[in-house]
Amino acid sequence: MNRIRITKHFDFETAHALYGYDGKCKNIHGHSYHLHVTVIGTPIEDPDHPKNGMVMDFGDLKRIVKEEIVVKFDHAVVLNSNSPHRELAKTIEDHSHKIVLVPYQPTSEKMLFDFAERIGKRIPENVMLHSLKLYETANSYAEWFADDQKN
Repeated sequence: MNRIRITKHFDFETAHALYGYDGKCKNIHGHSYHLHVTVIGTPIEDPDHPKNGMVMDFGDLKRIVKEEIVVKFDHAVVLNSNSPHRELAKTIEDHSHKIVLVPYQPTSEKMLFDFAERIGKRIPENVMLHSLKLYETANSYAEWFADDQKN
């Protein structure tokens, strides 16, 4: 089987706070996130198909990730809905700020599980989400691999 991986890179700005954390990240602060989305599949082998030779159209991957991740998280404050931060979220939202409440501690690691689920649901059947890499800073990132999720 001749499988190929393709990767698309996305940038977005997001603020978050880690409830209960014992360091500076307990305070609301922001990051310039860099997300790399890699899918794997076999290129289409049909000269009559408009996507002939492609695993997946980069434009289609871009649309999915922008709709599921970038539009929702860019310039938002992400807070844990299972913590007292939900009260803070209400106050911030009342002042016309974009809030994303998530049912987890909004670390890069947990965000990747969420992103994988959101993106994975939209990927075409003949393609598989292979991996995600999320840079929180220039020298710190978390990675998610589909193979690591298998029991």
